[in-house]
Amino acid sequence: MTFNDRMMIKVPASTANLGPGFDSMGLALDLYLTLEIEKSKEWYCYSLCEELKDFPTGKDNFIVKVALKTAAHYGVELSPCKIKVESNIPLARGLGSSASAIVAGIELADTVGGLQLTKHEKLLHATDWEGHPDNVGASIYGGLVIGCYQEKDVDMLSFTNLPIEVVVLIPEEILLTKASRDVLPNAYTRQQAIEASSTANLLIAALLSQNWELAGKMMGKDRFHQPYRRSLIHGYDEIEQTAKANGAFGVALSGAGPTMICFTEKGKAEGLVKALDAGFPSMRAVKLLIDYTGSSVIELVK
Repeated sequence: MTFNDRMMIKVPASTANLGPGFDSMGLALDLYLTLEIEKSKEWYCYSLCEELKDFPTGKDNFIVKVALKTAAHYGVELSPCKIKVESNIPLARGLGSSASAIVAGIELADTVGGLQLTKHEKLLHATDWEGHPDNVGASIYGGLVIGCYQEKDVDMLSFTNLPIEVVVLIPEEILLTKASRDVLPNAYTRQQAIEASSTANLLIAALLSQNWELAGKMMGKDRFHQPYRRSLIHGYDEIEQTAKANGAFGVALSGAGPTMICFTEKGKAEGLVKALDAGFPSMRAVKLLIDYTGSSVIELVK
């Protein structure tokens, strides 16, 4: 798409891991980061969102940094833009806010610089920034993604028909990814690796065959990260018990946390939201839809 005077870039939130799919499995959700961009004499980013008001406004804005570096990779110098940044993706809560910013920056470079990148090329750049393909892949492709990142190459499949409902329970406090990474072991035994990878494999098979009971069982049997991170999440066991007693077939940390994600069969999400709101009033329970579109660029009327 040719860059006209005013464009919008829209990038969905994401949840990663789904329990045992550590750094390889993601799901796009219908919370969004949006950029309204127009040509300008200099780079200027601004936002009406309280959470985003203190972010840098010029070339040192993270999204702009990603865009400039991506364009420079192809020998292209981007024309400056004025960018209105809005988002309803909570920051540092395990819903892919940083991944959506990376993807937005790459889409910005592609749109303004006329790079004509394929989705796979966008994924390669995004994974290079993020270090793993789960969140960024979901934000680019939409739906459920399974990805593998080895030797600077990414392979990924996206599935766009998952007849489930999603409820997230979002706490007020943040949890930085570094802090949640620091509690993980540096190495796993062969037996631990076998158990962990087989659990992830079976989760994928269960989701794609719509065996919800088995999918939920595998979400709770992760060996890679949840046993180590659950102590960082206030009320983890109580949340899991309440969710499963009120319609959730599976419960897991959303990414590194602290948000918890619950999967239900169709028609059960509303009741689950009410139960979680009643049981955990200091947190926010939200029903979300799966985004099957992924990142998009829209021409705005002048």
